[in-house]
Formats: sequence, C-alpha cells, structure tokens
Amino acid sequence: MEETENLIETLALEPIEMNLFRGVSPNDGFPRIFGGFVIAQALLAAYETVENRVCHSIHAYFIRPGDVRIPVLYEVDRSRDGGTFTTRRVIAIQNGQQIFNLAASFQVAEEGLEHQTTMPEAPDPESVLGELERMLADSPDRLPPALIKQMQRPRPIDLRWPDPQNIFKPVPKPPRKQVWMKAKVPIGPEIKLQQACLAYASDMAFMETALRVHGLTWQTPGLQSASLDHAMWFHRPVDFNNWLLFDQDCPSTSQGRGFIRGEMYTQDGKLAASVAQECLMRIKT
Repeated sequence: MEETENLIETLALEPIEMNLFRGVSPNDGFPRIFGGFVIAQALLAAYETVENRVCHSIHAYFIRPGDVRIPVLYEVDRSRDGGTFTTRRVIAIQNGQQIFNLAASFQVAEEGLEHQTTMPEAPDPESVLGELERMLADSPDRLPPALIKQMQRPRPIDLRWPDPQNIFKPVPKPPRKQVWMKAKVPIGPEIKLQQACLAYASDMAFMETALRVHGLTWQTPGLQSASLDHAMWFHRPVDFNNWLLFDQDCPSTSQGRGFIRGEMYTQDGKLAASVAQECLMRIKT
C-alpha cells in the first residue's frame, strides 16, 4: 500500500541562485499542475527571502496551465523591506513563460485590536464521509476503475463535505458549502510551513461552490473550468494537523466566471484565514 504523500516534502524547493528556486510537481494523474501547489511553493519561495516576518496576505493570478512533466522556476522580486511590512512578488516560469504570479505581504508580529465573525454551525468532521467513501455511496456502479484508482491515491489532505454533490446526478444547490479539512501527515510548527499547507488546501473543493449553483460538476460534459485568480488573508496562527472548517459561498456567477469566498475556522471557533477566488466556468457546445 502506498504511503500518504508528505506535503512538506512535495513542496520543498531547490535553491538555484539568489532569488531563484526550483520546484517539481507530483504527477497525480492530471495533465495540469494543481493550482494550490503553485500557490504554496510561490509563498515558500517568498519566505526564503524574508526574515522574522509573517505573511498576512497573498494575491495571485493563474496565467497559463502548468505542465506536471517539467519543473517550475520561481523568481522572487524583493519589492520592498519596510519598517513593519515587507513585500515580495514571485513569478512562476515554465518553458520561458510565466504561468503564475503572486504578491505577498509580510508583517512584523504585533498586538492589536481583536474581532472576528462567529463560526457557523457544522456537523462534527468525524461524522462525515471521506471523498471516496462518499462517491462509492452515491454511485457504486458508475465510478470508472481509473477514477477509483486516482481517488485511492494517498493524497496529503483529508477532505470531508457535509453536503456533497452527486457527480453523476448533480442538481442545483444553494450557493453555499462547508468542507472539513486537515493534513494527513504531521506538519511541523514553523508558521511558514503551516501557511503553505493551508494555501495548498485553500484551492481544493473551492470552485465547486460556484458550479453547484447550476447543477454542474467536474464530470459535466463540455465543462471548461480553471482558477483565474486567488487571494488569501492569514488572520491568526493555525495548526493544520487539526480539523479546519472551510465555510464557503458564491455571491455571483456571470460572463463565464464564478466568484467564491471562504473562511477557515479552527474547531474551537477561531477565524484562521479568509480566501477569495474567481474561476472560469463555461459549457462548450
């Protein structure tokens, strides 16, 4: 039996030159690099050029599909080192072209005023089926062997949806969704590793919140979908070895795009991070 993927090892970067790093994506059966992988590695590349400061926000654009067969180069621009805030811009490159860029802001740790929204009610994560268990329960006779094999791959994040969509018999659902998530392999206490893993997971099961409004899934014939941009704000330290609730909603879909927002809460109700994304979603006829 395969061992569960160690996300810290997967995200590790190789220094090439000052401000230049190389990463290699796992070949997980998809032709394109998973967006969360590039977000996380770009954040780690930025962290390599920052000392004694913690990232509080990232803003990124997906420009071209990433190719899983070749490495990604991350070039870091040291935009500014201020008294409190540090800014970095990271460009991800394949075949001499930008596939992704990210801006990250870091801050010296400080105390401040405290306020947050209240964590919404949600079922206990241990009471919710995992992804493959859910699919087998919904459509035991319709899952292709290749899909079952792909889903059985020991992926690094445990995802559990209280209100899943049946991928073969989808129906329109309200523009809201909750997902419990945590790392399967222990992550160390370093805040940069915790944030990188959280950034990786933030692109998982996110776009589906826009698709479900229209009764669509990634198995819908003719569906063309992709992440266009991604933003994330880190509010408080988090331990992603424990369950986090990713509470999401979709305020709008229009002009071939969907907009999704999300908040990540610890089990004891602390707001750890906020996320926003716009995605491409169109049906080709």
